[in-house]
Parts: sequence; C-alpha cells; structure tokens
Amino acid sequence: MKLRFLTAVAVAVMLAACSTPKKQEAAAVAAAPPPAAAPAAPRGPAPDSIEYFNTVVGNLVHFEFDKYDVTAADQAILRGQATWLNQYPARTVTIEGHCDERGTREYNLGLGDRRANAVKAYLVSLGVNASRVKTISYGKERPTCVASAEDCWGKNRRGISTVQ
Repeated sequence: MKLRFLTAVAVAVMLAACSTPKKQEAAAVAAAPPPAAAPAAPRGPAPDSIEYFNTVVGNLVHFEFDKYDVTAADQAILRGQATWLNQYPARTVTIEGHCDERGTREYNLGLGDRRANAVKAYLVSLGVNASRVKTISYGKERPTCVASAEDCWGKNRRGISTVQ
C-alpha cells in the first residue's frame, strides 16, 4: 500500500512539475513586449524611376506667347529636375520644345528649338552635364489641346523633359 501511495505522490509531483513551465511560459509571453511591426511598404513609384520623375519631380514647363524665357515658377520645377538628374547620373533626358498652332510651321519649329535649348541651358547651369541633355523641337505638330482658344494654346506652349 505504501508503494501505491508513493507512486501516486510521485505521479502528482511529476504532473505538477510539467504544468509549471507552461504557466511560466504564458507569464513570460504576456510580459514580453509585442513584436515590432514590419515596416510599411513604401508607397508610390521608386525614387529613381521615370514615373517618379514625371509625377513627383515634374516633367513639364510652360512658356508665354512667342517667348522662350524660363519663368520663375518653372525655374523651381527645373531645379527639382536638375537635382534628380544629378542624383541619378546614369539617366539622360530629351527636352521637347512645343508651340501653339499660331505661326508658320517653320517659325514654330525654330521657337520650339529655342524653348528646348532654354530648358537645357538652365539645367546645365545647375550642374547637369550637357552631354546628358538632348533637345528636339516639335513646333506645333504635337498639341495636347486642339481648341482654338487662349487656355488651350497656353497648354501647348511647353517644354517636356523625357527621361531615358
């Protein structure tokens, strides 16, 4: 009988010993700080992408009627472009010069060329290597708006920086 009693006590002690670590584990888990949240995935385009350049930096400047001077507002956009281009030296850019529908084809091709070169000169003045910047004039051949109205013409008088 003593043997049964000792066996029962031994089993009880073993069972008690087995349950203690689980309680300690549960207490340790409850006291532990929560795991760090995984960092949120970045939203939007990658900073070195063409999409980022076009949407965040800005790829478009506008000109006044029959002018090719870079305005103060557009200088801010071009400073952003120069910063981006200097940060990613493997990228090149083509500046497209565009005009509205008024004027002859030849005149507008020349004006578009002067506009593209004005943008290039400004970018080069900000440290962009001239060999990375090409220019092309489309004159009035590629309008974004086709209505014969001043607000539409203003949209067509532009310089577009196209990154390669």
